[in-house]
Amino acid sequence: MRFASLGSGSRGNGLLVESGGTRVLLDCGFSLREATYRLQRLGVEPETLAGVLVTHEHSDHLAGVVRLAARFNLPVWLTPGTATMLPESESAYGQLRRIDSQQSLAVGDLEILPFTVPHDAREPVQYVFGDGNRRLGVLTDCGSLTSHVLEVLQACDGLFLECNHDPDLLAASVYPPFLKRRIGGSHGHLANDVAAELLTRLDTSALQHVVAAHLSEKCNRPELAVAALSGALGCAAEWIGVADQENGVGWRSFC
Repeated sequence: MRFASLGSGSRGNGLLVESGGTRVLLDCGFSLREATYRLQRLGVEPETLAGVLVTHEHSDHLAGVVRLAARFNLPVWLTPGTATMLPESESAYGQLRRIDSQQSLAVGDLEILPFTVPHDAREPVQYVFGDGNRRLGVLTDCGSLTSHVLEVLQACDGLFLECNHDPDLLAASVYPPFLKRRIGGSHGHLANDVAAELLTRLDTSALQHVVAAHLSEKCNRPELAVAALSGALGCAAEWIGVADQENGVGWRSFC
């Protein structure tokens, strides 16, 4: 199993996960042209995808999903709540597949487990991907740690983990008060220190990869996110990856 990011941040998100002959895309917040370019940059032709999974309806995750899927005749998996938030022009797409947020699904060589998270969306989920040997946990939009989140992410072999903001930078930002409250609230986004706390509460003995994701370009710095995560794990800073907005992160494979 391996994974790569097309880009991660408030201007667009997309994550590729591949095992054997199966390759899926998680979210697509990019235009059709940009998504195609970013996929090809990673050596992937869009028509080779088995489908697209969706976490929630915010535009940086959903905006390009149906356009990409319709262009290349791909199925789209999403929760019923997220489906209700699609634009009317996209809600009739014939390959929308509504999933149970508590039930795993098999897509080719991948076993995919959605799990509910506290975020200000209609029915948001995140996912754990497995191939029978390794597990990749993805947590990119989550306002606070819950017992369910902690349970699902235990003993993963890889984590693609939101480090959205530094609390001090958020407080000092030019954002209006309501937006600061939303971002830092219990249904907003994980701060660096909360992401680090998550690592201290997980069984990390099997970890091969940790990638910091969804960093705010205005309220965070890569070195702050890396310092928080490496401090929690007691590892070298160089071991922590960072998925940025423009380049994402290249392919990372599991042993």
